[in-house]
Amino acid sequence: MPISAEPRVALYFDFDNIVISRYDQLHGDFAYRKDTSRSKAPSAGTKTAEKLREATVDIDAVLDFAATFGTIAIARAYADWSTPVNASYRGQLIDRAVDLVQLFPLSATKNGADIRLAVDAVEDMFRIDDLSHIVIVAGDSDYVALAQKAKRLGRYVVGIGVAGGTSRALTAAVDEFADYDALLATDAEVGDDADEAAATAPAEPAPNRRRRASTKTVDAAADEAPEASGRARGSRRAKSEPVEADEPAEPAAPVERLSPRVLQFVAPGDPVPDEVGSSPRNPGRLLQKAIELLHAKNDEEWQSSSAVKNQMMRMDPSFQERRLGFASFTEFLKSRGGVVELDETGRGRVRIRPKKD
Repeated sequence: MPISAEPRVALYFDFDNIVISRYDQLHGDFAYRKDTSRSKAPSAGTKTAEKLREATVDIDAVLDFAATFGTIAIARAYADWSTPVNASYRGQLIDRAVDLVQLFPLSATKNGADIRLAVDAVEDMFRIDDLSHIVIVAGDSDYVALAQKAKRLGRYVVGIGVAGGTSRALTAAVDEFADYDALLATDAEVGDDADEAAATAPAEPAPNRRRRASTKTVDAAADEAPEASGRARGSRRAKSEPVEADEPAEPAAPVERLSPRVLQFVAPGDPVPDEVGSSPRNPGRLLQKAIELLHAKNDEEWQSSSAVKNQMMRMDPSFQERRLGFASFTEFLKSRGGVVELDETGRGRVRIRPKKD
């Protein structure tokens, strides 16, 4: 099998570890064990449900950071997915193509995730020769041996953990360690003005479908007109009436958007909007985040447009500028002039950077 020139990443997620560490970081040591139950979900509106919402783990930020090292070839999350808190993340993890490994509890406090994760990682490294990076999302010192073994096998090892919940031995054993809070800070630098810049893009073909739906509604209204009035008059009357398909839904309170990101992770018991996990990521925010991640990685002001597009494709493989109405990626970048600047002085090379205030 030919070895790919593109770096390939294997990501292993000790899910219980990161969720508990984040909760305890915000609400105090051992707070997760005191506040939650393995069998009963907290009722919506309670203090525990609100604390879980505050401690929600942003898997989007973790996966996007891992994608800066190369193509994510393996992504697995280890946990007991029957527990209410973990179950609330299942749909979003599946939407990001993360394999969920079910681990039933071996005791009141252990589920054996560390052993299973380490065994799978070592097996993958021997079985798949072109894995170049190993990303371990956990904070336990139990993973020190795995990190050392991966380095001896020639892999670049990256650790991701929560401040205050990560072993110093683990941070010393990996080649690179990323603080979860730093990943959130990078994501926070992506401004909401990306949505405004999207307004300059050509219209997408979606309205065509709406017009077709409107035509069907008009025809149906014409067929239902009384015969006594004449079909012609009934048809004209139906066409003069407002088309309900173009009107907004019921005037009920709209579903609250959880964040500008599409994929979000909510506390158990909270309703998840229909568009979560089903709509593509906002292209303007995707562009901005790709630039920010590359800048954090190489500390260069200008980024190659090809590198930026490659990073966007790693973060969202469904991104295609032609689907947005642009003939090329450069045209897409020019449509985002409100948030990025272009440098086309090089021969056949385009560089971009965030627009300065």
